[in-house]
Order: sequence, then C-alpha cells, then structure tokens
Amino acid sequence: MPTEKVDYRRIATEIAEKIKSGALAPGEKLPSTRELAEQHSVHISTINRVMTILKDRELVEGHPGKGVYVAEPKQSS
Repeated sequence: MPTEKVDYRRIATEIAEKIKSGALAPGEKLPSTRELAEQHSVHISTINRVMTILKDRELVEGHPGKGVYVAEPKQSS
C-alpha cells in the first residue's frame, strides 16, 4: 500500500504537470480539498500538504473563502 509521503509527492507532481502543460490554465479553480481527496483516494491532510507544495512553487494561490486557483505565470526579469 502506498505511503502518504509517496501519495502527496505523486499528486503534487501530477497537478504541477497539468499546470505546466496548460491542461489547467492560469486563473482556473482547482477542485475542493474534499473533491481532490476523493479523486485520489487519500486523506484531506494529504491534499493540504499537496497544496502547500504547489503554493511554495508559486503554481497555485489560495483565495480565502473562494478556493485555490492556478497562479498566473511569473514574468522573467
């Protein structure tokens, strides 16, 4: 059975790849934490960890009370 550590890395990588490929566009809302947990058959705490990773990578941004959205790409200086 997969461990939580493997699950959160796998899910974070999967979502990051969708963002980088354009399958998830900037400004697009991600499913709720509960929906993502159900889709991936993991605990909500695992999805919270995934969101922390994606926010740290500046791939998504949270809007309190509204949800998590794909971040606009950062402009290179």
